[in-house]
Amino acid sequence: MMFFIQFGIVLLCILVGARIGGIGLGVMGGLGLAILSFGFGLKPAGLPIDVMFMIMAVVSAAAAMQASGGLDYMIKIAARILRKNPKYITFMAPAVTWTFTVLAGTGHVAYSVLPVIAEVSRHNGIRPERPLSMAVIASQFAIVASPIAAAVVAVVNYLEPQGITLGNVLSITIPATVLGLFAACLFVNKMGKELHEDPIYLARLQSPEYAKESQAQSAIDQIEVSKSAKVSVAIFLTAALLVVLMGTFPSLRPAFDGKAMGMAHTIEIVMLSAGALIMLVCKPDGTAVTKGSVFHAGMRAVIAIFGIAWLGDTLMQAHITEVKEAVKYLVESAPWTFAFALFALSVLVNSQGATVATLFPLGIALGIPAPILIGTFVAVNGYFFIPNYGPIIASIDFDTTGTTRIGKFIFNHSFMLPGLLSMAFSLGFGLLFANLFL
Repeated sequence: MMFFIQFGIVLLCILVGARIGGIGLGVMGGLGLAILSFGFGLKPAGLPIDVMFMIMAVVSAAAAMQASGGLDYMIKIAARILRKNPKYITFMAPAVTWTFTVLAGTGHVAYSVLPVIAEVSRHNGIRPERPLSMAVIASQFAIVASPIAAAVVAVVNYLEPQGITLGNVLSITIPATVLGLFAACLFVNKMGKELHEDPIYLARLQSPEYAKESQAQSAIDQIEVSKSAKVSVAIFLTAALLVVLMGTFPSLRPAFDGKAMGMAHTIEIVMLSAGALIMLVCKPDGTAVTKGSVFHAGMRAVIAIFGIAWLGDTLMQAHITEVKEAVKYLVESAPWTFAFALFALSVLVNSQGATVATLFPLGIALGIPAPILIGTFVAVNGYFFIPNYGPIIASIDFDTTGTTRIGKFIFNHSFMLPGLLSMAFSLGFGLLFANLFL
């Protein structure tokens, strides 16, 4: 009974924190921890220090790249690719957002590409809802396939004691998300009425105000790419490649007492060094680094993990024996159901990193095999379920045709079917590849 009362407090803190937004999750996690510790006498669990430091290191490098113009350079390349392949935009748009999110370790590239997707699809008579919805979903799912994303470095940190490397994780998540998203695109490519038959779009065509063209094209085309922007991207991607290679081949890392340096320290050192090189070579404005969207989002993730993961781990550590006993049969007979827990929490917290930091220690404590944990990892991408995620709102605004929308019942929105299809296919492929390769 006491567990359910305390679990209710944790859930309430998550809900209120998500509603507050910003650093709300982190500080509400701290408040919940105060109640559990001072009120119920639970001993605080260990802090997820390595996870937080790895994220801070990656964010430092990515924010320096953004301040140097590197992110704008990547966006301009994405726009060029999309305009060259308008007929296949439902497939090309998610391919672009997936690729750039994997490379940058953040889905923020999607924000600037969305108006281009809306513009290109509308001008070519393609229902914008199709490529826009899949592009947003792909930018979410790509996080689990990025070697420098917060969620991935957290997974590697938790599973490294079991002999799992970064290469092991990516060998599952990359093909699983690519094939899962492609399979979803096959269905979404026929979703909804054709643009010239959509009643909302036809009604808008009658309005003289609708003649106003999207300004996305001119805005993107006006981006000036400097040499330092290209250099910053090269440094950042080289660092990301080094992280992948050192994660896949431990012999490349320095050894101490006969044991290779841990991946947490490796990622922290490599990415901080990349940030330093970008600052020294590209000379971005130091103030601009901390004012960019990448830095703000990354620091929010750190604070969220600090509070919520610490809170969740404290609760589970105090009741791990009861929890193990309660779910023993389920874990033994159907361990893949762990995916439902990952999905549900990700819907609530809107953070893949916080979801991993909260639930993966529990999964490990319950004895769920590493291949199952990695195979179900993609389930942390439940952002789309409730249409309050930034890129979802942005894509609705960018689609001037009105085809991308939230329905009367909230959950019947443009991203539900693409998201559920992508989730189902990616989970299926993830579990299959985990069974084959691990």
